[in-house]
Amino acid sequence: MFKRSVKNTILLNIGAFVLVALLEILGGWLFKDKYDTTYSFYVWQLSYAVAIMGVIWVNHFILIPFIYDKKRYIIYGLLLIATIFMGAFLKAYPNWIGVYKMSSFLIYTTGTGMAAFFVRRNIIFRRANDEKEKLQKELELNYLKEQVNPHFLFNSLNSIYSLSRQQSSETPDVVMQLSELMRYQLESAKKDAVLLKEELEFIENYLLLEEKRLSKRCTIEFSIDGPVSHNTIAPMLLIPFVENAIKHGAQSTNQQSTIDISTSIKDNTLHFRTVNSKPTVVPKSKREGMGLENVERRLNLLYPESHVLKISDTEKVYRVDLTIDLKAPNK
Repeated sequence: MFKRSVKNTILLNIGAFVLVALLEILGGWLFKDKYDTTYSFYVWQLSYAVAIMGVIWVNHFILIPFIYDKKRYIIYGLLLIATIFMGAFLKAYPNWIGVYKMSSFLIYTTGTGMAAFFVRRNIIFRRANDEKEKLQKELELNYLKEQVNPHFLFNSLNSIYSLSRQQSSETPDVVMQLSELMRYQLESAKKDAVLLKEELEFIENYLLLEEKRLSKRCTIEFSIDGPVSHNTIAPMLLIPFVENAIKHGAQSTNQQSTIDISTSIKDNTLHFRTVNSKPTVVPKSKREGMGLENVERRLNLLYPESHVLKISDTEKVYRVDLTIDLKAPNK
């Protein structure tokens, strides 16, 4: 990257010198006959290009990085004026009128060069910052995605452990069902987006597994309304809300509980809702854990300004309403 930047800077300045030299030659072409020889004409015009670019190079590569960027603005201004005067003096002395005219001309060209320099540097800095932010976003997204895996696995193993303690005859089937869930989870973790249909089928299978474990003390409803075939979504994005509803609803109490999960898709907009009943006493600090913090951060990174998340925590009901514009890019 550094070598490429140096190479681009060298080529850019060579190109600028050639352009200035051509402009000087073309600008003085009408007065070519006033010179003794064609060679002396070209030498004189090239000397103008050297004077112009010399002042610009001193400014760009010495004064700006070593003085201006260190916020020594007064010293920078004085040295820039001295550099312009020195360039004009070397070019036009002993003709003081020529020195004055050359100084005025160098002020104009140096100012133009500075404008181009700062515009280019601004573009380079902005591009570097954009690349840095993009890399940081990708690293954070990968980290957040990887956190979902052990979190989900831990909850699923708890379900199997609970069934095994009950000596349920369904335990082997549940283990097989969990293996299918884990297969999808591992495959989807490698992707940036999956079919919404597959993600909802994954949630449905997970709910079936949990329904077996919770037996008759929890009523689970899951509904899907609208076309899901062609829409895509970030993988494992919705499951933390489902896990949260089960963990802090049915799993935290022996009382009869309800979980209602609904999904609707209209005009490429996803509306996802979870509503779970709450037991009589739930410590407030335990309502939101790593899972919800994770998914909220992922939503902010993947669907900035294209999602709305509302969480309502009342005495008897915990409710999550999520709206996502699926047309919005999630990368």
